[in-house]
Amino acid sequence: MTKRITIADLQARKRQGGKLAMLTAYDYPIAKLVDEAGVDMVLVGDSLGMVVLGYETTTPVTMDEMLHHAKAARRGVSRALLIGDMPFLSFRATRADAVRNAGRFVQEAGCDAVKVEWKPGIEDTARAIIDAGIPVMGHVGLTPQTAASEGGFGMRGKDAESAARIIAQAVALQEVGCFAMVLECIPDVVAQEITQRLSIPTIGIGSGPFCDGQVLVTYDLLGLFDRFTPAFAKRYADLSRVIREASASFVQEVRAGAFPGKEHTRSMAPDEYDKLKKGTGYE
Repeated sequence: MTKRITIADLQARKRQGGKLAMLTAYDYPIAKLVDEAGVDMVLVGDSLGMVVLGYETTTPVTMDEMLHHAKAARRGVSRALLIGDMPFLSFRATRADAVRNAGRFVQEAGCDAVKVEWKPGIEDTARAIIDAGIPVMGHVGLTPQTAASEGGFGMRGKDAESAARIIAQAVALQEVGCFAMVLECIPDVVAQEITQRLSIPTIGIGSGPFCDGQVLVTYDLLGLFDRFTPAFAKRYADLSRVIREASASFVQEVRAGAFPGKEHTRSMAPDEYDKLKKGTGYE
């Protein structure tokens, strides 16, 4: 039986100086593939709103949509730690709502943990979720759910004052019990400072090489989302081109009568076909 990765494993990796890898997944086949590739964590990110559901931002994503996709990812993940991303408003109303929604990720979808983005007062919310027995990953720096109200998408912590705030946020989330921290779109030296200060793993996205690990949206990695590509994302494949070419070949062969061929077709035994034509042997 495959050994499941635990939070203790992730934290031990930091102490040992090893690097951690996390990718997103929103369905069974991708989750299975990235899990088999050896990632340490699989994040069912609310990025699914944009890359899977076609929304303009992540804000419209609902709990029901997140749970639907998290359940599918759970069926594909057998070894990595599976983390559900708390969508907008699911943890921003009351602490009771936050605990209930976090619990749904664990009870209904089988997630191992949840992730929450920084907001004022998030410490008490995170603590309540953790006290309920649900591990929490924090997220500081650029927080996509509130980016529109904070000047749009872009680098955070570029000056000493804002960088100090982000460092303080990360420390505060560690103090309430978060097991790891996503650092999004902050200068590399700020990410390095946070990584050195925290005893829990830091997972960078657009924050340089000094974090304890890295995460990418898998659709960016595979070249499946063509609306835009973040400057920090590396495209490891161009599956959009492969899918378009394969689909175009299918269309061409169907219209030309080349598909299906004999190798893709099953027929009936000649004697059975004779019975069919004679109208006997069937009720």
